Amino acid sequence: MQKRELSFAASQFNALEINGTFYGMQTPKAFEQWAGTVPEGFVFAVKGPRYLTHMLRLKQPEVPLANFFASGPLAMGEKLGPILWQFPERFRFNKERIEAFFRLLPRDTVEAAVLARRHDGRLKAPPDLGDGVVRPMRHAMEIRHESFRDPEFIGLLRQYQVALVCADTVDWPLLMDVTADFVYCRLHGSVELYNSGYTEAELDIWAERVCNWAAGRATDGNFVIGPTDDGKLRDVFVFFDNTDKLMAPGDARGLMRRLEVEWEGGLTEGDETGEMVRTGRHTRS
Repeated sequence: MQKRELSFAASQFNALEINGTFYGMQTPKAFEQWAGTVPEGFVFAVKGPRYLTHMLRLKQPEVPLANFFASGPLAMGEKLGPILWQFPERFRFNKERIEAFFRLLPRDTVEAAVLARRHDGRLKAPPDLGDGVVRPMRHAMEIRHESFRDPEFIGLLRQYQVALVCADTVDWPLLMDVTADFVYCRLHGSVELYNSGYTEAELDIWAERVCNWAAGRATDGNFVIGPTDDGKLRDVFVFFDNTDKLMAPGDARGLMRRLEVEWEGGLTEGDETGEMVRTGRHTRS
């Protein structure tokens, strides 16, 4: 059932966000099955484990980070997209701890394989270190505490090329500073967290923002330092995490129509901007 659901979702969208990795350690077989179910050109954003972000709160992160990368994400090959690091509402900005974590994050798949070799005995299956092909790795950080409205935090993100997640919700800070060579946006519901859809007018606004981000133009919004207008082309990932299967799929399709992103279960068809936009929804796989 889950495999059929994933296959159908991958025929509708060109990216999905995997949530199961947040709650527990997976196995290489699971990652291989996910990757094998979706078509060429599709990518997964993978959530990092809450054990590291919520329980340890980045204290002594090296071995848990190694365990995560050894558990199978590298088995996805070119279908592995950004790694999402989501932090709890009570986690405050701690420059030293966050910078130490950023230093450990692998910048490509070979670095990730080297880190994965430092795993301990907690793996559920033998490690998978990937196919040896060097591919860039991207990281995005979602914050939920007001203390992150700090120019030092934005400076750290830019120094280590970690994307600040633009999280649309009334419950947490909505910060839209561009900090990396890609943009990662999560639309949780602007009126009620996880429980409100997006109007036609709201989707129009988000479509305009996505176009501007992709083209390196300034957008409207809330910033710590200010909008970016550097003319650099960027990939943009947008995931709907509102009402799960009720409104999120329709909202995602509505945004794709506005952006002229054509996806027929294969490589994205469309103009240059459309090819740089990844739209999908949060999934509990």
